[in-house]
Amino acid sequence: MTRGRPTGSDIRQRIVEILHYIGSGYGYEIHRIYIQIFLPCTRESIYYHLRKGVALGEFVIDEVKLEKGEYSWGSTVEKTYYSLGPHAKPIGLLEVKEWMKKGARPPFKPQHKNA
Repeated sequence: MTRGRPTGSDIRQRIVEILHYIGSGYGYEIHRIYIQIFLPCTRESIYYHLRKGVALGEFVIDEVKLEKGEYSWGSTVEKTYYSLGPHAKPIGLLEVKEWMKKGARPPFKPQHKNA
């Protein structure tokens, strides 16, 4: 038996499944999809697992993009787009498959070229 905390995570595996079907997405978009399919979790938790997944090779950063708009904090936002990395192992969770069959999409259109 190994010591320490296991590296696996249910939340991170669910993010792998979501990216397996949508291809590429940014943190807020992934969070919106996640809470439509699974139990609610915080955006901070999603962002933590995206960063941890990059460190483990489960996700790769496709692009970091500055987008202009009218936000409460200013006129630009930085969006980091993620996709599956070489160590991601999608298993085909039934919940995500069913969500995709329904044609459900987030209540917004991502402005990313791969979306």
